[in-house]
Amino acid sequence: MSLKYLFDENVDLVYVRQLRRQKPEMTVRMVGEPAMPPKGTLDPDILCWCETTGFILVTNNRRSMPVHLADHLAQGRHIPGIFILNSNLSVGDNLEELIIVAEASFDEEYQDRIEYLPLTY
Repeated sequence: MSLKYLFDENVDLVYVRQLRRQKPEMTVRMVGEPAMPPKGTLDPDILCWCETTGFILVTNNRRSMPVHLADHLAQGRHIPGIFILNSNLSVGDNLEELIIVAEASFDEEYQDRIEYLPLTY
């Protein structure tokens, strides 16, 4: 498992706790934790941070994140990827999707893309 997830501050902390409990070998972090972007960091800055650290951003932000990503890419920048949680799925189902993706993906598979859970296999 080489994917690293950064959950933004708008995602319920239960996702981080449960993912760490179920898959302690995964790298799972949350905005506001030590050595992570602080709470209140603007989305464009979080995308830059993810670019330099290799984290995939996990968010609920369906509205403005596509715009932020387009702006980021227009500047010639890149990002390992963005996963948007599905509000119609349970926490457990969203977590299962994130685990499957982490276990079955290869490096740079989601580069410069937004993926909405669940992914189509």
